[in-house]
Amino acid sequence: MRSAGLGPDLPAASSSSEQAPRSGGGGSLILAAMNAAPDGILLVDRAGCIVMVNAAMESLSGYSADELCGRSVGIFLPPALRDAHAQHLEGYFRAPSRRPMGMGRDLWIMRKDGSSVPVDIALGHTDAQGGTAVAFVRDISEVRRLEARMHFQATHDTLTGLINRWQFGQRLEQAIAESARSGQSFALLLLDLDDFKAVNDGYGHAAGDQVLLEVARRLKSALRAGDALARLGGDEFTVLLPHIAQAQDAEQTAAKLLDVLCRPYQMHGFELDFGASLGIALYPNDAQDAATLMRYADMAMYHAKESGRAHYAFYAPPLGIRMAEKLQLHERLKMALAYGGLALHYQPQVDVRSGCVHGVEALLRWTDPQLGEIPPDRFVPVAEATGLILALGAWVLDTACRQIAAWAGAGMPLRVAVNLSAQQLRQTDLVEQIERSLSLHGAPADLLEIEVTESEAMADPEQARRVLCGLQALGVRIALDDFGTGHSSLAYLKQLPVSRIKIDREFVRPLLRTSADATLVQAIVVLAQTLGLHVVAEGVESAEQLHLLTDFGCDAYQGWLFSRAVPPGHVAALLQAAQATAMPAGEDALRGPATVVSV
Repeated sequence: MRSAGLGPDLPAASSSSEQAPRSGGGGSLILAAMNAAPDGILLVDRAGCIVMVNAAMESLSGYSADELCGRSVGIFLPPALRDAHAQHLEGYFRAPSRRPMGMGRDLWIMRKDGSSVPVDIALGHTDAQGGTAVAFVRDISEVRRLEARMHFQATHDTLTGLINRWQFGQRLEQAIAESARSGQSFALLLLDLDDFKAVNDGYGHAAGDQVLLEVARRLKSALRAGDALARLGGDEFTVLLPHIAQAQDAEQTAAKLLDVLCRPYQMHGFELDFGASLGIALYPNDAQDAATLMRYADMAMYHAKESGRAHYAFYAPPLGIRMAEKLQLHERLKMALAYGGLALHYQPQVDVRSGCVHGVEALLRWTDPQLGEIPPDRFVPVAEATGLILALGAWVLDTACRQIAAWAGAGMPLRVAVNLSAQQLRQTDLVEQIERSLSLHGAPADLLEIEVTESEAMADPEQARRVLCGLQALGVRIALDDFGTGHSSLAYLKQLPVSRIKIDREFVRPLLRTSADATLVQAIVVLAQTLGLHVVAEGVESAEQLHLLTDFGCDAYQGWLFSRAVPPGHVAALLQAAQATAMPAGEDALRGPATVVSV
């Protein structure tokens, strides 16, 4: 801001009664009125000398009336501005005019103690005493403080005090302009905390806020004074590193940031571990505009997340190709949900002892008219990342219920288990949604089996228990998928209404390699049976694997040894072939196989 005095044309006033103009008894009234005014009043003569001041002006300036009257109005100005102000004042008296409040900007007066006060000044003119300028001086310190607070709130994050998304965008545009002139490079870093939702869910949002404050403090401590740090929202932060000589400079900073974030954080008597994933985009090598730089840093950050916790990654052109593919898959998948292209295929589950088909796991298949057949490991992650997994999961549930009803109506009642995604398990209306699908198609609830993975169940145990118990109350059966691959509490698993578990194929595949692998699978079977759970092994591809599983006491298996997944119209033929060669089985085998629907 520039320091300005009373404007080009400032009048003066005095609290001394002998200086007050008199008109009969009116002089004292005029003086009383001036001293009652909330704003400072100055009367200044043509020579620029102060003629009169009121009490408010004395308070505002720190000078008494005796110290001001007869002095040049330049006393309120820095010495460097006094000559220019005197010339302004001469021009004003040659052509006097009025100026209301609010017309001046960045006006300041100097107090007696040397401090400066922001003011607004209204100007007037009187012909008294050969021409006198009148200035009404208002202290706007509180207005300026309010404006500063409002500006801070508009440009900074209210929780951490860091600059916000809008202000960071301004800094980024400025950095691009400066670098375009200087030819220097800079780096844009985008950082997202790993598993921050677990902090909010497990410890509450107040604890989450404390973590964000600690993250902001740690990041600031690891950056240079000239680096710009912002919170974009949620648990996402961004950093601008100006004037980097080479990519390694950005890499070193990224590693330093991740290092400070990965240190344990003590809060309220417990220790939290949190890390972050970080993406890096470089100007001008990667992009020359702000929007593209942000997008590329975001791509790199998600690539780092796919590599695990506490990783960083630079943007590279293949990431753009992958992102374009994800966008294409997302759009085509939405079309498939609306217009068709999705189907459920079924892989039999076979009773180990009798050879009867014990169940079928239905696998989601997608054939696109343009892209052809797309495997689930390509489109399911896209659906999960974009939130489309909820619509996809609802389609699978509804299709499974319709198939249950169709098979039951054809005299082949089959139990169907639908594998839920983690996002579906968090839906508050999931039980009602499944109940509607069962009712709509007339499918018996006891022929539907819901599968959840061990990791999903333990991510939010209380929510999982509420949902699964609600489904059990409908008559739906519950299975635990991928058993042994997650980190779980056996004591808590006992509280879940699970009737059977599935041993993941990653345990079955190395079954014949070493005795240690075989012992591990046997221990899982014994543990499950101790808990009273039915056991199904996935991914069985050889007779030798089946022989060992039989010895271990496994109840059922599925895999290419018996059959690949087939369309629903082929299931009846598989059942008939299995029954023709099967040993006499118990009640479950006579009732019919279970059908598992997995996404």
